Amino acid sequence: MKYFETRFLKEANEFIASLDAKAIKKILYNIDLAEQTNDPKLFKKLRDDIWAFRIRIGNNQVRLLAFWDKSDNNNTLVFATHGFIKKVDKVPANEIERAKNIKKKYFESKKK
Repeated sequence: MKYFETRFLKEANEFIASLDAKAIKKILYNIDLAEQTNDPKLFKKLRDDIWAFRIRIGNNQVRLLAFWDKSDNNNTLVFATHGFIKKVDKVPANEIERAKNIKKKYFESKKK
């Protein structure tokens, strides 16, 4: 059973495309696992309705920030906004703000 389905917005796609094949495979595997298990170790709420896919690749902590779109009752979609390699313990506030801005633009364009 899938709890949700993930879609990648432009910046998330560009980030993933910039990584090597092994990293891309690991990211897609973890996201697929998160969709089926809803495991908070893989997909965790940060704040302000922004969530993070958590992927460890070697010594790097990769984060893909995301938000939910539940406006279509049949499909629960999660949109990955962008990704980065985490350098500090907490997700930087500017990355959360960036995700919130992308989310806002997404819902504005959806209304049109």
